[in-house]
Amino acid sequence: MHQTTFFVGLIISVIIFTTACTPSSELDSSQSNSHEHKPSKRNTIMKELSIPAPIAQKIEHTQTHHGITITDPYHWLKDSDYPKVDDGAVLDYLKAENAYYQSFLAPNSELVESIFEEFKGRTKDDDQTVPYVSNGYEYKMSFNKGEEYPLYIRRALSSDAEEIYLNVPDIAKPYDYFTLGDIAISPNNQYVAYSYNTNGDERYTIVVKDLNTGIILDDIIADTSGDIVFGKDNKTLVYGQLDSVRWFINSVRVHQIGTTQKDDKTLFTENDEGFFIDFDLTSSKQYLVINSGQTELNESYVLPTDNLYSTPIKMVAREQAFLNDIDHAHGYFYIKANDTHVNSRLAKVNDNELRVAGSLYDKWETVIEGSDQRYLKSVALFEDFMVAAIRENGIERLVVSAFENGAYQQDTHDVAFPEDVFDVNFSQNPEFSQDFIRLSYSSMITPRTIYDYHVSDKRLDTKKVQDIPSGYDKSHYVTKRIMAPARDSAMVPVTIVYKKGFEQDASRPMFLYGYGAYGLTVEPSFSTLRLSLLDRGFSYAIAHVRGSDMLGFNWYLDGKLDKRKNTFNDFVDVATHLIEEKYVAKGNISIGGRSAGGELMGAVINQAPEYWRSVNLGVPFVDVLNTMLDASLPLTPPEWVEWGNPIEDAAAFEYIKSYSPYDNIEAKEYPPMFVSGGLNDPRVTYWEPAKWTAKMRATKTDDNLLVMRINMGAGHFSNSGRYGRLKDYAEEYAFTLLAHDIHK
Repeated sequence: MHQTTFFVGLIISVIIFTTACTPSSELDSSQSNSHEHKPSKRNTIMKELSIPAPIAQKIEHTQTHHGITITDPYHWLKDSDYPKVDDGAVLDYLKAENAYYQSFLAPNSELVESIFEEFKGRTKDDDQTVPYVSNGYEYKMSFNKGEEYPLYIRRALSSDAEEIYLNVPDIAKPYDYFTLGDIAISPNNQYVAYSYNTNGDERYTIVVKDLNTGIILDDIIADTSGDIVFGKDNKTLVYGQLDSVRWFINSVRVHQIGTTQKDDKTLFTENDEGFFIDFDLTSSKQYLVINSGQTELNESYVLPTDNLYSTPIKMVAREQAFLNDIDHAHGYFYIKANDTHVNSRLAKVNDNELRVAGSLYDKWETVIEGSDQRYLKSVALFEDFMVAAIRENGIERLVVSAFENGAYQQDTHDVAFPEDVFDVNFSQNPEFSQDFIRLSYSSMITPRTIYDYHVSDKRLDTKKVQDIPSGYDKSHYVTKRIMAPARDSAMVPVTIVYKKGFEQDASRPMFLYGYGAYGLTVEPSFSTLRLSLLDRGFSYAIAHVRGSDMLGFNWYLDGKLDKRKNTFNDFVDVATHLIEEKYVAKGNISIGGRSAGGELMGAVINQAPEYWRSVNLGVPFVDVLNTMLDASLPLTPPEWVEWGNPIEDAAAFEYIKSYSPYDNIEAKEYPPMFVSGGLNDPRVTYWEPAKWTAKMRATKTDDNLLVMRINMGAGHFSNSGRYGRLKDYAEEYAFTLLAHDIHK
């Protein structure tokens, strides 16, 4: 079972920096040296466009909380009919901003196209995944040349004939925007259920296809979260039902194939809008686990997959106030829980006793103790062994232990990897009975590699290395992990990559990335996009600031609520350290972050605008105070545990007000900014980037370029399709390069 993340609101979106696609040919020394320059005070390329920048009107709007009145002259940009957006003035402003953005692109189209071609050149046009076996079939995903979307293919192990069971290019053809959510195959291999979305609002429709006949059945399940699980009877499937108005999963339901959605049975209902629901099968496939929770606690239920209409059994109550993740193997539930230690322990309890007496929390047996040094991230269970994913001092470890006759054995060993700093994840492992574990591995210089780790002989078997058609030689690049001192003496991990020949003399530009929220960590993984910066002389760094869980769960706790400013301070302090160590000069650092990382960007340019050469604020959560004061928004109640509730708590109001990026824009000079958003985004609503842009343009005292790209037909994750997204990223990279006077 996959490790559960209970926050599904402003989830990390690091596709722009970790997407799989990679470098152009090596630049010669004269090209490289041309980028070794000191930053100039002004950059005329970044400030003069063919049409004037839009000026948003100001309309007086005030609200008073805890005796303090705040004004917001751009409140009108939130359409009062939201989620329907049809206000003429709002749409006119967004269209004007897009026209201004196009006036930036037009004279720079050659650079954008050049970067786009680099990205495409690093993308294998006819790529396919490593096949995996599940329930008598071999499955793989394949891209045809030029296609935005993949084919899903399977082959019965008893046959050589392949069948395309989902032709996504054909399914997506009628739509300008299309994303596939989840895919589930029935246990008897007859049906495939899949979910899709066509406008970016993340309200998925589920349909069912009979693989024997190729016919799409009449079953249509609307307004779902997109996740799907089949029951053992092959006729029932479980899904999450969204509220009809708010983007909020209010229940888990079970659908009987051949019936209508209105006849579906509700398995679990969540009445607290501050809780998110998710569900999944255990590794043994014997149980469905339903979770409802927040970032620091969750309630969990289990029910057998051979009787999905039975009453779910509560394993952990929300009143117990800890996080837990439940799996099942060999007659035991295994529970990762931070009940006795903040970095989590692994416990187990007999499933027969549970069926009779309920949760039996007092009978939980500890299998792996909690530890100050080791952060237990997740556990994968198999017939003959178990693998624990651990992070120790910011470094990944996979620890393997055996099951003998179903009994857990204390002897363990680590999987040995070829590098010191890397990113590794469990890949496709659908079979409970297999003698290996499939892993996805990369580092800042090592392309994505699929390994099968054979437990018996402790051997990594390379199944696939990411193909980079335009060529790539990792020996031309260097990566390292350093620790940067924060102002309160905490030591912040930083992962850096650059091309060999890089001189640590403050002469080269840098791109610095950050996120730091919800306990989500930006891993030191490979990106082919990043190579377009490295090959032009940039170094690239990730600041693993507090708010993530890079150094354990306390690292997350120290970046939320009344400690939120640690995240922003860490980022600035990392930059200070990099400047002091001569990796870069002040004012020659471009920075970027998305979603809650966009909030980080807004905060640090308010705090230290002189540090940054340019800023990419991707779908940025910058209007924190107003959003947390608006309980009608679907993601506000669950977000109070992350940011604080300024409606009820005067101290939270004051604290959020003191750092909320939108509320702290001042009349001073700011660096060039690229802002993006999506009209249908349910996570960071479109008016956050729009209000930020309007207020920033009206307030800042410089003439540096500020552009905003609002996708009028998409949501939080920009364009759909692999090449559509690459084009978006090419535009963003072009903006960064131009800010550094790099034109090709």
